[in-house]
Amino acid sequence: MNFIRTDGELARNSCYDATVKRPQGFARLQADVSCDVAVVGGGLAGLSAAIELADRGYSVVLLEARQVGAGASGRNGGQALAGLACDQSTIEAQLGMDEARRIWAMTLEALDLITQRCQRFGIDCEWQPGYLSLAVNARKAHELRQWHTHMQANYGDATLWIDERELPKWIASPRFHSGIHDARSGHLHPLKYTLGLARAAATQGVRIFENTPVTGLMPGATARLQTPQGEVRAAHVLLAGNVYLQDLAPKLASRIMPVGTYIVASAPVDPALLGSLIPSRSAVCDTNFVLDYFRPTADHRMLYGGRVSYSTSTPINLATSMQRRMARSFPQLADTPVEYAWGGFVDISMNRAPDFGRLSELMGPAYGNVCYLQGFSGHGLALTGLAGKLVAEAIDGDARRFDTFARIRHRKFPGGRLLRTPALVLGMAYYQLKDMF
Repeated sequence: MNFIRTDGELARNSCYDATVKRPQGFARLQADVSCDVAVVGGGLAGLSAAIELADRGYSVVLLEARQVGAGASGRNGGQALAGLACDQSTIEAQLGMDEARRIWAMTLEALDLITQRCQRFGIDCEWQPGYLSLAVNARKAHELRQWHTHMQANYGDATLWIDERELPKWIASPRFHSGIHDARSGHLHPLKYTLGLARAAATQGVRIFENTPVTGLMPGATARLQTPQGEVRAAHVLLAGNVYLQDLAPKLASRIMPVGTYIVASAPVDPALLGSLIPSRSAVCDTNFVLDYFRPTADHRMLYGGRVSYSTSTPINLATSMQRRMARSFPQLADTPVEYAWGGFVDISMNRAPDFGRLSELMGPAYGNVCYLQGFSGHGLALTGLAGKLVAEAIDGDARRFDTFARIRHRKFPGGRLLRTPALVLGMAYYQLKDMF
């Protein structure tokens, strides 16, 4: 597909790759092997599941078409946040308040899981606590305040409301009206974290193979995964490749859309100036439907993300246009050049809720031993880790928590392969127009 070529081009100028020395890579699969569980996808969800399964005594083979962390897991905005990409009201309407509370609690567990794994495996990923969710005008502030009140009343939310008078203490920007601060969420270097999990998985006995795309899936009591130079036979399979599964499971692909998102990193900024912009050093998002997100980095840069492409076409003059967006939020950085500009594709679902389940629900009973995780919708840095834990619990015989997520209903994108992208472009244009008022 065209977006795969575009994705490779977008990956070339990531500041994460520039600040990490990758260890010696894992070999290609060049023989036929057998295992208890085969995991397709070397991102955060697949690695998390592999670690959890190995802890439970399962033999695990993980297959990655490129390098570990080559997709969104290794080049996202680095923001690890509570909650889902969709509003809790979406979950409440489908599953009821009790199940919605359970899902919210699991998203908090996902944040704790990052800390636990960093401590257990000695992963230095530059974790920084704190997250600001900010409204850009009074109308958006009213909506955010309503959400905050609802979350406090129904979920015991502990975030702090920041009114218009207090906000300058939190961010030195003319763009924002008011917001909330979440001390539990935070941000990190995603590639360092992903590579740390890969190292941890290997030490736990997981057999990882890079540059090994899966070209076919043959269902059965023992599933068979075909690759260019070898075959994997497994009692269970986890598909954790998101938008990169291609045609391996077409009915999964119709439930998500690859949406491009873009990030720049500034040249190093004087630490005193950078500290004055966001004194708490929190990650920040606005509350627009098509949002901007940014954070200070450990090496004193401003990392700034925004813009989207629903047509998979990369915006023209990406670095220049993103620098202007950064300067709109921080005029103090108007003359600060951008040193890195990159992007990638996230797996958006129709309702922006995560899509977990068993492939048998879509492709028939022969696929009953094949699970999948997708649809994180740009909100997966923490949730992918929990998702891997849930699918490991399900394979090990306790599917209660996995099935809570699996009960969330999803629809295919309209229009089929040829027309769903134009339809989405038109739909998103409507929401972008709403953000302006």
